Amino acid sequence: MARHRLNNYLRAYRKRSGLSQDDVAFLCGTRNGAQVSRYECGRRRPTLEYLLAFEAIFHIPVRELFAGRFEHVLKTVSKKADLRAHELTVLKPGLATTRRLRTLASLGKAAQRD
Repeated sequence: MARHRLNNYLRAYRKRSGLSQDDVAFLCGTRNGAQVSRYECGRRRPTLEYLLAFEAIFHIPVRELFAGRFEHVLKTVSKKADLRAHELTVLKPGLATTRRLRTLASLGKAAQRD
């Protein structure tokens, strides 16, 4: 049975760490916890700087902090890789095309592994 993952686990890791939203906001360089609240609730998507700050603060990889979102992105990339590989099969086989197809095949299977 497939496990449903939350879009993100920021609140859970923040609570586990004992930090308030204001504490996390301060560590990220903002004035109050309102922005952190918006990220926790999924009303906003964090910037790369915030993502890296969250990873540094909680010592958890971004793909785990945002497990549900990562799963969605992985499935999307996997589908697009399958589509692109199918498009490339019409090309004359050569070393570069073979390498591209091998890489795309591994991406296409990525969603099945996770």
